[in-house]
Amino acid sequence: MIELRAIKTENDYRAALSEIERLFDAEPNTPECDRLDVLTTLVEADEQGHYPIEAPDPIEAILYYLESRGLSNRDLEAAIGSESKVAEVLNRKQPLTLEMIRRLHNQLGIPAEVLIQPYTVEMYSAS
Repeated sequence: MIELRAIKTENDYRAALSEIERLFDAEPNTPECDRLDVLTTLVEADEQGHYPIEAPDPIEAILYYLESRGLSNRDLEAAIGSESKVAEVLNRKQPLTLEMIRRLHNQLGIPAEVLIQPYTVEMYSAS
């Protein structure tokens, strides 16, 4: 059993992970479960400090949202516009507008802070 203390080194981090693994099936409302909660909090704080997770790309977030909820591109039409407009946005040919972002957030619950992240749009020109 490791001593509960701040994670300062890679060895501390690995020891905490090992202890978490050992305690993973701890019964609720036991000292082992309390220890698991504390260790998990310490590891999460360390990971956020050393390995921050960047906000996802807005288009990838929309696609993930659709897939994870069993929705189709058609379900985006109320927020984005016509079928062709949805295809242009998802294929990065047309950027999300502020109004689209508002509707995606309000109608589908996609976090606005994800949708406003910069991303690459491959603008095309009519020939």
